[in-house]
Amino acid sequence: MPEEPIFFNGDIVVVKALEGGASLIGMTRGRETRLQHTEKADAGEVIIAQFTDNISAMKIRGNAIILTKYGKIFSGTERDM
Repeated sequence: MPEEPIFFNGDIVVVKALEGGASLIGMTRGRETRLQHTEKADAGEVIIAQFTDNISAMKIRGNAIILTKYGKIFSGTERDM
């Protein structure tokens, strides 16, 4: 029996670490903004993340490429300036 399709309501963000130790931090929504989850990536690793009912912001630390529906952004460098 085929599995039910999964539908995503939140925007998808792709983060590719350009160096070891790059991190993606999900932050909660609500009255108080708190850290919800942190992922560390080694150089070359890719994290695919989604905004959800609980996650309203993401913080990227370290050198990484971030792909969104709005385009490509570099963190930790001045490549996008």
